[in-house]
Amino acid sequence: MSRAKPVRPNEVSPPAGFEIDRSVAIGRHPLREVFPGADRLPIAEKVEPDARERARLFRATEIELIDQDMWMYVAPRELPKLFGRRWKPVVSRDTDCIVIGASHLRASPGLTLYMDIYHELRHVCQRRDGADLWPPGVSYVRRWTEIEAYRIVVDDARRLGASDDFLREYLKVEWIDPTKYRELLKTLGVPPA
Repeated sequence: MSRAKPVRPNEVSPPAGFEIDRSVAIGRHPLREVFPGADRLPIAEKVEPDARERARLFRATEIELIDQDMWMYVAPRELPKLFGRRWKPVVSRDTDCIVIGASHLRASPGLTLYMDIYHELRHVCQRRDGADLWPPGVSYVRRWTEIEAYRIVVDDARRLGASDDFLREYLKVEWIDPTKYRELLKTLGVPPA
């Protein structure tokens, strides 16, 4: 699961070729309809190195835009027990689906959406390879799946020129406390403010 709120306006833009159709209707869409050309950018190869699997990832993954003020996540195949009654995610039993809140897609900075979509695509790959994205009893900041997905997008944002201030704000998510936030920064090599 990637970050939950838009960050300050970008000091850098996503790379040329990253497009977002912010006008898509609420509902389900092919990934390349919402993010045309996302499969042709260099980061796509970091998310899925195998060309055949990468083509399948971008062809088969769907986006479900929901009318909620929320972030982006991979729809679970069934409701993980650890969520209990706190959160009721969209469940997608048969299709790899990334759920996006409409306000996030429509209003968040381009670099934030760029980082979020590739973070979530890495989670789709991890799950296809057998990973549990929500292992019980493992802190969010210690899940190897989160660290790996964040590392890909943080490294790429740095390559694009994103500042440590931007990355600190990007990594500040509402469901972790300040101690865990500092741990996440340290793990990803982002210096604290």
